[in-house]
Amino acid sequence: MNVPKQTGEIYEILIKGNFICSNSVLDNVRRLYNVIEDNFENLSEYFNAIGFNLEQGDEFYYFSRSEQRAELERKLDTAFRWIDIVDFCKAYDNAFGSGFRFTPAQLEVKIRLDAGLKDKLEIMKKITGDGSFTERIKGLLHEMEKYGIVEMENEILQQYKVLSSFKYLEQLIISIQVTDDSDK
Repeated sequence: MNVPKQTGEIYEILIKGNFICSNSVLDNVRRLYNVIEDNFENLSEYFNAIGFNLEQGDEFYYFSRSEQRAELERKLDTAFRWIDIVDFCKAYDNAFGSGFRFTPAQLEVKIRLDAGLKDKLEIMKKITGDGSFTERIKGLLHEMEKYGIVEMENEILQQYKVLSSFKYLEQLIISIQVTDDSDK
């Protein structure tokens, strides 16, 4: 099996639960995206042999695998965090999605003006921690960067860019089917 020399770099990113996105602000990540795209079959077979499924989304790649119950519970907790994050982001601006740009200052202004957004931030204390709006926004952005949902695009302006992996979160939420048991 012929795998590219960047396989180790790809593994190091994906094993942490991060995404490799086509619209990353980092040249190296975009380059890795193209490497995966050009070698998807070989990489998929290689990672499958070591217990990981290389998954392809809309302009992003990630790992999945069958998990034990404890690991599944951890993933569910992470999914709940993602749901809260998407809910907050969409409440901030309905256009929030891949390619959207914003600054922490813009978030803070909107939170101060919007009671609903302030309530959503309050609900996310497990993600953001306690403190001022500025500190909590910093915690939220740290969490979003950690999962590869946003990247800082301009350090001077403190401007962030939403990555294509945000689509994964949106698709995850859309795929959740809730049945109404009240008829039983």
